[in-house]
Amino acid sequence: MTGSVRPVFRAPAGVLGTAGEPVDPSAPEIRQLVEDLFATMAVSPGCVGLAAPQIGVSARVFVVNVVDHPKTRTCHGPFALCNAEVVSASKWEKGREGCMSVPDLTGDVRRAGNLVVTGVAPGTGEQVEIRTDAFEARALQHEIDHCAGLLFLDRVAGAHAVYARKTYL
Repeated sequence: MTGSVRPVFRAPAGVLGTAGEPVDPSAPEIRQLVEDLFATMAVSPGCVGLAAPQIGVSARVFVVNVVDHPKTRTCHGPFALCNAEVVSASKWEKGREGCMSVPDLTGDVRRAGNLVVTGVAPGTGEQVEIRTDAFEARALQHEIDHCAGLLFLDRVAGAHAVYARKTYL
């Protein structure tokens, strides 16, 4: 199965503000969606994660790949997750985030530095638990938020914590 590059929706597109639907991870269309997410992420410089709502699909599916990011400590390689939920979150810290769906801005967002997430692997339907920290934890929370209809702008403390992007995607 080969993925297709899909257009990335930008705020204020309605799909970005709507909670995604739970999915059947074994469905062929979900496996194709994951391939499309990876293909789209691969042609998007600086992108470390992409969720289904960002390509116009209201579903709780996302992909993450922080392998080459300099802030990565723990790394589970490139992976996809369906119907993910945060089980445990601790060691809260503020960090700068950007987003393919909000390309002109970045913002300071408070996120858990230690995280446990459960979900289901697409294709196999295997239950997955991911224990992570630092940058990968931040990326996971960002993508889970997309699946819940939230952007990083919904999490900033106020206008004082939003900045014009200095490096464009």
